[in-house]
Amino acid sequence: MTLKMVKILNIVSGDAVIDLMKTAKINGDFLPWNDFLHEGPVPQNFSLEKLSKIRAHFIYEQGFGKLNEITERFKKRDNLLKNHKKYIKIILWFEHDLYDQLQLLQILSWFSKNLSRITTLSLICTNNYLGETSPSEIFNLLKYQEIITEKHFTLAQQGWSSFCQPTPLNWFQLLNEKTSTLPFLKSTIIRMLEEFPNTNNGLSRTAHQALLIISKGEREPRKIFIKHQRYEERKFMGDVIFWKILDDFIDYKLIASRQNGQELTITPLGKKVLQGKENWLDIKPINKWIGGVNLTPKNLWCWDIKKKTIRKYYFSTVLSSLLPIK
Repeated sequence: MTLKMVKILNIVSGDAVIDLMKTAKINGDFLPWNDFLHEGPVPQNFSLEKLSKIRAHFIYEQGFGKLNEITERFKKRDNLLKNHKKYIKIILWFEHDLYDQLQLLQILSWFSKNLSRITTLSLICTNNYLGETSPSEIFNLLKYQEIITEKHFTLAQQGWSSFCQPTPLNWFQLLNEKTSTLPFLKSTIIRMLEEFPNTNNGLSRTAHQALLIISKGEREPRKIFIKHQRYEERKFMGDVIFWKILDDFIDYKLIASRQNGQELTITPLGKKVLQGKENWLDIKPINKWIGGVNLTPKNLWCWDIKKKTIRKYYFSTVLSSLLPIK
């Protein structure tokens, strides 16, 4: 007599880890989420399908592929999610960093309203980077499976809704809530808030770290990126997005580029920004999204490094300073 195999779907953050998991003989099908939600618009009150179209267009604008191909990839991903009832079991495999945790919030929030009654949903989320884990270690992670409960759903809904709102206040206020059900959520909230312009020089934490590393004498872009990763408590950013930050610094004369971009040095202007004597927001007017927040000079939210708080500010180009809005 042949036993019927239980059909399993493994949802992971990206394609890179799938071959490793197959080598580890993890049973089932694989669905990579493939979206860096810490960059670009993630506005509230959009269905999964409509949000995917927004995300696909943003990813295309960043130069990460052809629009029709990106759109089709998201469509296939979303269709598989919507047809998940053909699976008896779904395992969410996510790391502890910002990239993965935002995806986890989105997926759990969606499942909170759409999970099939015949499907069991579980989570494997430890402090391991799956891409740096051996096949045998990945297989051993199966023993850390945690069945998703209503507590997970409730917290994920709250977190995802807060992230998508047009102000970061609810996202910030989540730091005062009990979030132990998703143990890496608080560090995720803080790290995302640190990507808002800081009140000292207008740079995000990532941009500030990059400029600081260059100021200390590191000139090779690849080595700058590697050192930047070491500054992070939990690595999350890919190198392509990091290069865009360096490109902005070159375009706006904070760093100088030589040898076809393979040698970077900080300029006097870059030093002034790093010291807080010049403000990045005065040099490059902001127009970017963090979650549901569209940051512009008229809608400027900044992270106060010393007070560890987020506030709305008015940037005065005359004073070259930030004035809090009460």
